[in-house]
Amino acid sequence: MKKILMLFTIFSSLIFYAQKKYVVVIHGGAGTILRKDMSPELEKQYVNKLNEALTKSYQKIKEGKSSLEAVEAAIVVMEDSPLFNAGKGAVFTNDGRNELDASIMYGKDKSAGAVAGVTVVKNPIKAALAVMQKSEHVMMVGKGAEQFAKKEGLEIVNPKYFWTEKRWDALQKVKKAELNVNQPNAMNNIYYPSNYWIDRKFGTVGCVALDKEGNISAGTSTGGMTNKKYGRVGDSPIIGAGTYADKNVGISGTGWGEFYIRTSAARTVAAKYEYQNKDVKTATEEVMLEIEKLGGDGGMIALDKNGNVAMTFNTEGMYRGTVTEDGEINIEIYK
Repeated sequence: MKKILMLFTIFSSLIFYAQKKYVVVIHGGAGTILRKDMSPELEKQYVNKLNEALTKSYQKIKEGKSSLEAVEAAIVVMEDSPLFNAGKGAVFTNDGRNELDASIMYGKDKSAGAVAGVTVVKNPIKAALAVMQKSEHVMMVGKGAEQFAKKEGLEIVNPKYFWTEKRWDALQKVKKAELNVNQPNAMNNIYYPSNYWIDRKFGTVGCVALDKEGNISAGTSTGGMTNKKYGRVGDSPIIGAGTYADKNVGISGTGWGEFYIRTSAARTVAAKYEYQNKDVKTATEEVMLEIEKLGGDGGMIALDKNGNVAMTFNTEGMYRGTVTEDGEINIEIYK
């Protein structure tokens, strides 16, 4: 009996120590991402850029820098790439503008910063971090946020910097679809506008990191939704909806923002973890199920204080990746 007990103890220990500890998890958006629609060249571009984001973020962790710096490093890489709907690759509003949102949160003390509707700040995640670290506020919007970013020495660009042919063409397709109100939508769902099938990729980017001190940070950046009107703001810059971090867990979401706001998606994951003792995989799955029942879709990433990770989505794919404390990188795109 003692031998059996000893063997069981050894076996359990092996399983425990075989579990990987993750220190960074990222996403580059969820949506209708199908292998058949992806050329090998484009897929390679996405993989390389996700790899670069993870590598730069991991380097910060390895050097003993804070998880805030790691999150910023990963998101800046994706903001500077036209592949993602954030920064350089932001989608267009109905009136042909690029309006950018971002947020960041530090789990150790729950400090947070966010910007919304900015049009000339090259890296919105840096502006969100500046709001957190250099002001008494949590969120700034529009011209005021831009004025603050300029005062803090952040890089300001001509709005033309954000123009890309791919995103401009997408806007034209959506506007054309709007003319036919009887056109069926992607999911045959009353919650979606009839033109939704044209633009059903949520390219928001996000990162959650765990540093050597055990502190978690989470950040999210987006260009919003193609053809958005009336100064619409989604969940990405809203703390507790698209981004959240505390001493236990960090979360970043990507998807139909209205539903993430209505469910307080990111904060709900953290609450399930803390108060219901749900692991990050179960907690994110339950929140995504709630979003789906309301008519929404998308995905979210989460990382807890022990290095456990979740990358949950209810769409055809989500650009996503992880890196372990040993520097092992894994990148996935499809289901």
